[in-house]
Amino acid sequence: MFIVNQEKCTGCGKCIADCFPRDIKMNENGKAVIRNRTCIACGHCVAICPVNAVTCDHLDMSEVVEYNADDFDIAPKKLMNFIHFRRTIRNFKNQPLTQEQILKIIDAGRFTQTGGNLQDVSFIVVQKELDALKSLIFESLNDAAKFFIKEVEEGKRESSGYAKLWLKMYEAYQLDPVANDRLFFNAPAIIVVVADSQVNGALASSNMELMINAMGLGTMFSGFFIRASAMNPKIADFLGVPDRTKIVTCMVVGQPNVTYKRTVPRNKPDVVWM
Repeated sequence: MFIVNQEKCTGCGKCIADCFPRDIKMNENGKAVIRNRTCIACGHCVAICPVNAVTCDHLDMSEVVEYNADDFDIAPKKLMNFIHFRRTIRNFKNQPLTQEQILKIIDAGRFTQTGGNLQDVSFIVVQKELDALKSLIFESLNDAAKFFIKEVEEGKRESSGYAKLWLKMYEAYQLDPVANDRLFFNAPAIIVVVADSQVNGALASSNMELMINAMGLGTMFSGFFIRASAMNPKIADFLGVPDRTKIVTCMVVGQPNVTYKRTVPRNKPDVVWM
């Protein structure tokens, strides 16, 4: 429950005005009262109260940090440069990640907004079982490639897509799993983001990528992992993904073994002004 300290409350009404589900009212003493009937636990009342009168008895209030410009504000130009400079990393050092590093990345996802404050995003970190998972994915892509090529030969589909590439990747991996890891590129960890809502999972992943880069680490979103997991349910079973959730992204994470010196060009934005 969210609770208003009646002694601290000044009755300014800011929490009432900012409460989207209209769960806060003013009592006969001119103090705010949270009914906790339609509350979605967004915490806006905690954040907006000028006298810090709102608390929650089921969430960790020690995570609440007072705003100050030095620690919170980012200049728009610096943020834009940071976004421009990020690169997808496919070359990692043979250096493990600590649990502290991974938890910091996950926190960036945990504090990302979700629709209706569902907080439906969860995270699967794979380190110890990475080789077993990698083999399962390579085998899945190889099996899918053979199936697609056969369907093309039988006239059941026009294109086999990445099939020939997957076959070559699998064959090379069998010859030398380290030198020919074209899936995770020998990164020390992956973080699989799962959620009820793909939008919520994607938003969380985007913030996680920003944190990864801010920490001097690098990441790659593995589209081949997502394709393999969609084609082979054994991958979700291996990871223990709940039935009601979807695998949204697979973030390959590690210490970059490459240094970039500048940003890159991009196409002009496709914008419709109305």
